[in-house]
Amino acid sequence: MSERKVRVRFAPSPTGPLHIGGVRTALFNYLFAKKHGGDFLLRIEDTDQTRYVPGAEDYIQEALAWCGISIDEGPKQGGPFAPYRQSERKALYLNYAEQLLQSGYAYYAFDTPEELDEARNTAESKGETFTYNALSRGQMKNSLSLPESAWKEMVSSTHYVVRFKMPDNLDVTEIDLIRGSVTFNTSLLDDKVLFKSDGMPTYHLANVVDDHLMDISHVIRGEEWLPSMPLHVLLYRAFGWEDTMPRFTHLPLILKPTGKGKLSKRDGDKLGFPVFPLLWRDSETGETSRGYREDGYFPDSFINMLALLGWNPGTEQEIFSMDELIHAFSLERVGKSGARFDPEKTKWFNHQYFVKKSDEELGALLLPFLADKGIHANPDMVAKVCGMVKERCNFVSEIWDQSYFLFAPPTSYDEKIVSKRWKDDVPAIMIEIAGFLETIEQWKAPTIKEPFSAFVTSKGWNFGTVMNSLRLCLVGGSFGPDIFEICEIIGKSETIFRIKKAISALNK
Repeated sequence: MSERKVRVRFAPSPTGPLHIGGVRTALFNYLFAKKHGGDFLLRIEDTDQTRYVPGAEDYIQEALAWCGISIDEGPKQGGPFAPYRQSERKALYLNYAEQLLQSGYAYYAFDTPEELDEARNTAESKGETFTYNALSRGQMKNSLSLPESAWKEMVSSTHYVVRFKMPDNLDVTEIDLIRGSVTFNTSLLDDKVLFKSDGMPTYHLANVVDDHLMDISHVIRGEEWLPSMPLHVLLYRAFGWEDTMPRFTHLPLILKPTGKGKLSKRDGDKLGFPVFPLLWRDSETGETSRGYREDGYFPDSFINMLALLGWNPGTEQEIFSMDELIHAFSLERVGKSGARFDPEKTKWFNHQYFVKKSDEELGALLLPFLADKGIHANPDMVAKVCGMVKERCNFVSEIWDQSYFLFAPPTSYDEKIVSKRWKDDVPAIMIEIAGFLETIEQWKAPTIKEPFSAFVTSKGWNFGTVMNSLRLCLVGGSFGPDIFEICEIIGKSETIFRIKKAISALNK
């Protein structure tokens, strides 16, 4: 018998923007599939139409594309098991619900929301928790407790749900590829709803049916779905599909920066970092949530960071291309415990990718940023600026923070530096400096520095005083890179213009 082809799926619900925990789940599925020469499917699980959010599905597709996670089969890509939206597969689920009903693994339940609330309240008044299971189902309104003639009439005239008939006190054991052997006792589980009278299945039924029909070999999903594993295993057994049941893996949570609790949007809002890959704008409220793309992160650094949240390559290597991740990835090296999210480490990853980019690449990214500010600079000059400051930056926007003075003369001068450096004789010295700089023909940092230094020495001026005052004229303060590199970058005429502008402004 030939080995089964690896086929995995990422199956989000379109109920809002894709959290980075969801992106990591998609990434680990993708890495596992590509490591084993398999297929990565996107399936949109939109059976709960009351929670459907317009634009969410497009957001999911765009986010995965930005991350470099390519989809082999999906709603837009198509494939042999189409359609890949569960709402478009609605017609087939009823047959499977009926199959479970006929074989005795499921039953009709007619309890109203009010009756269920009453059962919960009664249990709470006794200090107990109501669970719809083998112990309580006989007292509820369903096809197990009612006469056949009564419930058959109710099926045609009353709203109902189809519930799974959970066996009483049965140990269900299954292997989780991260956690090893996991055992659940069914006495602790409830009779989950599988199908509703509106013709829509719940997650549990649709998920199992679609994974079977789409020949999914491995289910890799978040830890929050671990309690659902025994129900899913029992559904595979009930359908007679146990031989082709996928292998299960439940990924650890991404934790808050404090290490306590699951990372949420509120944590990002409070501490000032995104928890979504792309910017999200709520179409109803107009509220926006930050995204890693819009905050200036590179997709490869974002993916690199996510891969190491919960997975350990077993080496000291931290920087991985997507191909290297595919080669190195294994589920055996994914941890059981939650992975703490570190916003500063995320910036560190972006810095590693940032400094590896050529000056020309960064310059091309900075040009639109400058254009938005009304600055139209020479691309060669912009690339040179990027090379000067990129070691001190994590994002393209920070290049501006480190170099804005190279693109426009100062509009103000640091008052503390002025009171400290702009002494009585300084204006006259600066006038002479401007005149001397007019005589320099080769305008490069080294060919400016040597004659400039000789000129200052010949005048007997204090070199530090001259350099600090010149820096004040050129940038408006006491910051910036090497003064002669500044002169070279902004050009001869601009250098002299700024000196004369400062003399005029500060002498007033």
